[in-house]
Amino acid sequence: MTTRLTADAAGISRAASLLRDGALVAFGTETVYGLGADATNARAVAAIFDAKGRPHFNPLICHYPDADSAFAHVEPNDAARTLAAQFWPGPLTLVLPRRITCPVALLAGAGLDTLAVRVPATPSALALLRETARPVAAPSANRSGQVSPTTADHVLAGLAGRIAAALDSGPCPIGVESTVLDLTGPRPILLRPGGATREAIEAAIGPVQAGIPHAVAQASRSMRSPGLLVSHYAPTLPVRLDATNVDPDEALLAFGPPLPGAATIFQLSPTADLAEAAANLFTGLRALDTPGPRGIAVMPIPATGLGLAINDRLQRAAAPRQ
Repeated sequence: MTTRLTADAAGISRAASLLRDGALVAFGTETVYGLGADATNARAVAAIFDAKGRPHFNPLICHYPDADSAFAHVEPNDAARTLAAQFWPGPLTLVLPRRITCPVALLAGAGLDTLAVRVPATPSALALLRETARPVAAPSANRSGQVSPTTADHVLAGLAGRIAAALDSGPCPIGVESTVLDLTGPRPILLRPGGATREAIEAAIGPVQAGIPHAVAQASRSMRSPGLLVSHYAPTLPVRLDATNVDPDEALLAFGPPLPGAATIFQLSPTADLAEAAANLFTGLRALDTPGPRGIAVMPIPATGLGLAINDRLQRAAAPRQ
């Protein structure tokens, strides 16, 4: 049985106690809900993979209450310190070399010599991390490959009975995962676009290199980042991108004035606002993924700012199933 906890002092205290005892607890952040486990407990980390049905070669992000805590487990460089000062707490994950003394279970980093770390922005997540007093490994709180959750209801729809609790802090304000930046090489590499835009990152530290292609990452089985599987964030129905028309037996994911003729419509943003669309993306895919339509048609979305992250998710949702 999975308990829904309110994100007040009592609920946060209970959630922290469960995490310290090795249980799985979903919790809301500014990006999506994460499925948390004590990152220093290998059995708890393994339980994440079991609950999600997640490939073990895909590393997890470790969450910390502040930059000092994160940098105690990884080796920051100047770029990492600059980005942490500007973006943390916030939707940016940094991939950095593990310290020899790092207590995080190797399974959390897929056995690599690097670790993905971030400091989330919501008060409830930070309070949970402070009270747990351990790094919390947390991928998105959904079955692997399915649509990421942005409310506690989404979490419970997919994971009820598979985890101990869900800490309900309401809807996630950003609605797409964190940006993942690899800082282990001579030049920063954008492994996953997300809530922190490439433009803002480059304004802080200079040029950022585009990440390795998803297909190459999957074939290598040596991913330095979460979220690099090709078929990911996928609803059951097939997804058709950049639709300029829609058939009567298709559902429509609209951005701006909707195309006529769809069986069902979910509006990401009637005013074509990318921030609103990002916050609604996973809810929209879930809402349209129902019996009846033969597929989901998606209207074009600009690949700038948060649109880059939205298109990244949609391209994976539309990819051939693995």
